[in-house]
Amino acid sequence: MPPKEGVQRRLMTLAAVLGWAGLSIQLYLIFFARWSIGASLLGGLMSFFSFFTVLSNTLVATVLTCAATSRESAARRWFLQPGVSSGVAVSIVVVSLAYNLLLRHLWHPQGWQWLADELLHDVMPLLFLLYWWFCVPKGTLRLRHIALWLIYPLLYFAYTLLRGHVLAAYPYPFIDVDKLGYPQVFLNAGGLLMGFVVIALLLMALDRRWR
Repeated sequence: MPPKEGVQRRLMTLAAVLGWAGLSIQLYLIFFARWSIGASLLGGLMSFFSFFTVLSNTLVATVLTCAATSRESAARRWFLQPGVSSGVAVSIVVVSLAYNLLLRHLWHPQGWQWLADELLHDVMPLLFLLYWWFCVPKGTLRLRHIALWLIYPLLYFAYTLLRGHVLAAYPYPFIDVDKLGYPQVFLNAGGLLMGFVVIALLLMALDRRWR
């Protein structure tokens, strides 16, 4: 293995470890909080995966893990496709921007929660953008990819509304139907979706500029 490739692989391994560490810390904190009040741990797991942040960071950690390993598989080839990795990059940038612009001011986590927060919302988005910039082949993205990428947030939004209707619990305040009502929630979701498209277009422009 050439020295440069070896260094890249070690850096990707470190980034993947940080990604899984952030997710593990957050899951532990949810489990511990629910165990402390005698609540269901299965419910905690469902709550964990109800967050767009967690789902997107899971995709990030998966792509980085695939990139850091050399064992071939259909899953590895799929995740390392430029169209897939680029869609994950758009999603994790949306996670970081939405959190820092809309949610960060609402609470002030401490200790392990602060660490998980920083890893999931700031560190991993930056590391994955660096991975995308230096390691993902450029020049293959087309406008049709944006349509495919939009399936993910649209399905997530539909699932969140259904889950919220059944459980009366919403993962984010800007999509809380019980407090805001459907018109405002759809307006908020539309704004976030427009932001997703803008970020996707910017990433595609970079892809074409540096192919």
